[in-house]
Amino acid sequence: MARRLVTFHLDRHWCGIDVETVQEVASFNDLTRVPLAQDAVVGLANLRGHIMTVLDLRRTLELGPMDGAPSRKAVVLDDADGSIALLVDRAAGVVEVSEDDFEPPPETLRGPVRERILGAFKLPDGLLLVLNLRGVLEAVGRGDGTDPEGDDS
Repeated sequence: MARRLVTFHLDRHWCGIDVETVQEVASFNDLTRVPLAQDAVVGLANLRGHIMTVLDLRRTLELGPMDGAPSRKAVVLDDADGSIALLVDRAAGVVEVSEDDFEPPPETLRGPVRERILGAFKLPDGLLLVLNLRGVLEAVGRGDGTDPEGDDS
């Protein structure tokens, strides 16, 4: 069975999320900071008249700051509570993968990242990490346990 993923890069990692959860990939020039927000919440953005929360995916996955100028490319999710944008280092496109190439995370993977990764696809270009959006959103206080990516893989 084939699965389509929107892919992007974070640090040296190639990551993806199911295409059905993505509204679009967008660029942001201006972000409005939110006082007293968690570190992963970089602010609010206006995308064609729609206000959305912007999360720094690097901080959520505890990768540390990006070398050089921060990216303003974001994967915009269509969330039940309103759109959320995930800042990424670089958008990479859509790939189709086979479920036969999927592996769950190893038991030795510990800590917060285990809750935010569903597993990986072994592809000729390298490992494609699949994010657990429920885990990512719960890490910043968003998410009610109904995200479809949290359970099936």
